[in-house]
Amino acid sequence: MGDQTLVNAPWLHIVGIGEDGMDGLTPATRAVVEAAEIIVGGDRHHQLSDNVTATRVAWPSPFDALIEKLNEFKGKRVVVLATGDPLWFSVGARIGRAIPPAQIVYHPQLSAFQLTAARMGWSLADVETLTVHGRPVHQMVAFIQPDQKLIILTTGAETPAQIAQFLSERGFGGSEMTVLANMGGEKEQRFEGLADSWTHEVPAFNTLAVNCIAAPDAALLPRVPGLSDDLFQSDGTMTKQEVRAATLAKLMPMRGAFLWDIGAGSGSVAIEWMRAARYARAIGIEPRADRRAMAAENALALGAPKLQLIDGEVPAALNGLDAPDAIFIGGGLSSETFDIAWKNLRPLGRLVANAVTLESEALLIALHKKHGGQLVKIGVERAEPVGRLTGWRPAMTVTQWSLVKR
Repeated sequence: MGDQTLVNAPWLHIVGIGEDGMDGLTPATRAVVEAAEIIVGGDRHHQLSDNVTATRVAWPSPFDALIEKLNEFKGKRVVVLATGDPLWFSVGARIGRAIPPAQIVYHPQLSAFQLTAARMGWSLADVETLTVHGRPVHQMVAFIQPDQKLIILTTGAETPAQIAQFLSERGFGGSEMTVLANMGGEKEQRFEGLADSWTHEVPAFNTLAVNCIAAPDAALLPRVPGLSDDLFQSDGTMTKQEVRAATLAKLMPMRGAFLWDIGAGSGSVAIEWMRAARYARAIGIEPRADRRAMAAENALALGAPKLQLIDGEVPAALNGLDAPDAIFIGGGLSSETFDIAWKNLRPLGRLVANAVTLESEALLIALHKKHGGQLVKIGVERAEPVGRLTGWRPAMTVTQWSLVKR
């Protein structure tokens, strides 16, 4: 027991540090940094602690090599310096997934989110906290909503202008933007303006606050599934709005969950899946290059830039993919495709298959008889002009089969 306790004893300290450097640390945390034999961090972190004598190590490249490097230092007094709160969109979470938590001590500092909220007078409970630091900037698009407040960790000096363009293109050009740079230090700066007239040149180390203000003609893009069909580029072959909303309800998007979208077409189901839950992931399997191109454009425009698209025919294209939490079969339905999909689906996973042809419907009826689940028929009629009058025009009826793997 004693030897095991020694093996798991904390040897790695992950310390959040702000623009006020060592002066901003608590006495106990400061003592940890001053006693370190090895300090790992970026150039900025080393400059903020340059009065401490220790062996200095820069972030390795590629960054994934960091864990291997840290394990080499085990047995020494090691400090990793991070900006603000190491566990809020920072390196601490990455390290904590690879090194046992019992071997790490975290020393949080005020985060950029907390500092920004204090400068703006905003309650963090009422704000969406986002990061595009080192990530696709387009992913913030999904959070553009009327009267929504956003605090965004940026990638660099160019990020606020990119986000101003996203806002303006979607009818939110009147949104109020505030860039706060070098918060907590002697060089702290503040820049303010509206999205549609944003021209500020700002320092690279900055955080952006946005108060989203919608114009009367603004695009309404809720994260609840069921976006308007005309928001998607499509050749007409897509899961339509009402059926898509019902499909996503059965797929049940959840934080970090992974979807296979088989027969992705324009990507509408996969995109709405990713928009509906934080960090939800999706792979779209689509054999036609033109549809994959449309899906990629839709993903960028609607804030799901991490949608992965695969060229392939099912069922063969399913081999070797990571196990999913949910599967949608919108095309390529066959007994073989279902068998492989069901085998790979994780426990408590959800599978939904839609059919519009008699042959596909017959297969769903047979699968329902064998495996259970829910079998429903969805009919949608839309009011459309009939000469000078208006009448109901029915869409193709969709047979939907859904079940949960237990």
